[in-house]
Amino acid sequence: MELKQLEYFLALCQELHFTRAAEKLGITQPSLSQQIRLLEHEIGMPLFDRIGKKTMLTEAGRALQHHGYNVFHELTQARAVISELQGLKRGTLKIGALLTVVNYLLPPTVLGFHNSYPNVELSVLGLRTGDIYTGLLQNEIDLGIVLLPMEHEDLETIPLYKETLALAVSVDHPIAQAAFVTLDILQELPSVLLPNTYFLRQLINEQCQSLAFTPQPVLEMTTMESIVTMVSKGLGVTVLPKGYLDYINNPHICTIPLENPVITTQIGVVYRKNKHLCAASRVFIEQLVSTVNTGGTAQ
Repeated sequence: MELKQLEYFLALCQELHFTRAAEKLGITQPSLSQQIRLLEHEIGMPLFDRIGKKTMLTEAGRALQHHGYNVFHELTQARAVISELQGLKRGTLKIGALLTVVNYLLPPTVLGFHNSYPNVELSVLGLRTGDIYTGLLQNEIDLGIVLLPMEHEDLETIPLYKETLALAVSVDHPIAQAAFVTLDILQELPSVLLPNTYFLRQLINEQCQSLAFTPQPVLEMTTMESIVTMVSKGLGVTVLPKGYLDYINNPHICTIPLENPVITTQIGVVYRKNKHLCAASRVFIEQLVSTVNTGGTAQ
């Protein structure tokens, strides 16, 4: 079994579509089909069921997929250990961070790290919780910055800080000068919120359901920047992390504390516990913790 064949197999596992997987790999569909046939011939069992236009993993395929990820995980570990022999003179570090924190939590740490270790290739990706979770388990990213808890037997977490959610309204809204509001304001006023697939929205939904209602926003948008824009234009109110609202300091919106209940979230770092934590990862985490402890974020 060749590593290239295993790479092709895992790409097809993700796409479950020969043409899309071939495009992702940069090869032709017939070439991919041939390599999969050779792999199945060597194993002696089909790895995929081809039912009409659908492609599905067989039991043998699922077993190979699990062990295949482990093979590439071990190769990544080997590269990390060898790279570390050269210290922080070279290497790569991929970080997946929630969109709610990527703008105001990471810049001080990213700038400091890059200035100290300019030859380490640093990638910071703004991702959703589920994408960070998958990326860590499939070794596509090294560190995640997420809302905790994120639980899996292969994941380790480091709490960073707690953050409070707040209501944002336009400056000319009738309640703009309120000292505080309660969460049932979302039952009384039009709102603009993240979609239900986002962890932050799910947290808001849970808190609202404990008050016997489900929020019904007039508009759902996938970025906080667009939500704030709509709120500033008076389309509705929203609930977002106070740290983010303080950081953007938009003159067209007011931030009002939420009480009864006060809703807090825990921001933390997550990484694979059985993955060699390379020098770049360790130093970045240390600098991130230092940034938080010295008040380098708006909390």
